[in-house]
Amino acid sequence: MARPPLRIGVAYDFRNPPDSGIANTELYGTILDQVAWLDGLGLDLVWFTEHHFLEDGYLPSWTPVAAAMAARTKHVRFSSDICLMPFQNPVRLAEDLAVIDNLSNGRIEIGIGMGYAPHEFRGFGIPVKQRVSRTEEGIEVLQRCFSGEKFSFAGKRYRFEDVEIRPGYVQEGGPPIWIAAMSEPGARRAARFGANLLPQGPRAEVLDPWREDMRAAGHDPDSRRVGIIRSCLVTDDPERDWPAVKQAERYRMEVYLRFNRESGDGLATSRDVDRIPQSWVVGDVDHCVAELSAFIAEYGVTDLVTWGVPPGMTAAQMNPHLERFVRDVAPRLKAAAG
Repeated sequence: MARPPLRIGVAYDFRNPPDSGIANTELYGTILDQVAWLDGLGLDLVWFTEHHFLEDGYLPSWTPVAAAMAARTKHVRFSSDICLMPFQNPVRLAEDLAVIDNLSNGRIEIGIGMGYAPHEFRGFGIPVKQRVSRTEEGIEVLQRCFSGEKFSFAGKRYRFEDVEIRPGYVQEGGPPIWIAAMSEPGARRAARFGANLLPQGPRAEVLDPWREDMRAAGHDPDSRRVGIIRSCLVTDDPERDWPAVKQAERYRMEVYLRFNRESGDGLATSRDVDRIPQSWVVGDVDHCVAELSAFIAEYGVTDLVTWGVPPGMTAAQMNPHLERFVRDVAPRLKAAAG
């Protein structure tokens, strides 16, 4: 089976550092404007990341934003990288997704992960030790909801009776499901549910086991999607344009490093040398096309997403680079990917 066609997108976390001088209302409004504009240029995807209780307003609830953007767009598809499943009521989430599926005429997907930041579990009053069971039961319940059939469910964490999601989904079988993998157990979980993959970590631990288990279960991994955030700054003058983005990226990574230190999980720095690369690609159109085409081919990527507005920056600062990414880089990446 032929691999699904390459899709290109942008990601948002809506982080707004306290010293940015940008009002949250302004940030949200300009990003919505940016997405509506990029939709007109032919962008394929918009992804959202999710975290909670952070001073910079890191996006805690992505479904309302997806709904707002769906009302202003006609082409882009929306998803999460990732939605933190332990903090969701899966039936309530399925209802939200049903509404967005109808509002967008079938342009919603969902990427699922289980989280690892201790302060988030404390904030929601959920023991960290329940994250695997809540995630796996949540995925199973979502799949049952997406089937369109009435069902009941009795698990270790959830119990639901006579559930039938209304309105029904526009997409047959409901929104496509992605599962994030930062380790081999995560990769095998994604394969067990027959899901698309969001790999983050060493190839041998997150990509290869998923492909192996998919084949063993009778699924063709080449028929599924593999997506990743690998950012690109298209510029003819990196010395002028890269420093501001570099500073924002350092700020972005500080919180993940803190999560990692607090949890002893997540981003395993000892394995950085083997990780599927997610560093920024910076340069002119030809450089970006060459670097990203090789990356896409090497890892079998079908969905490539760049950060839309790095923390502390504005949509206006990023618009010229994103325009060139969508207008000049994306078509050549798609042509190279076949």
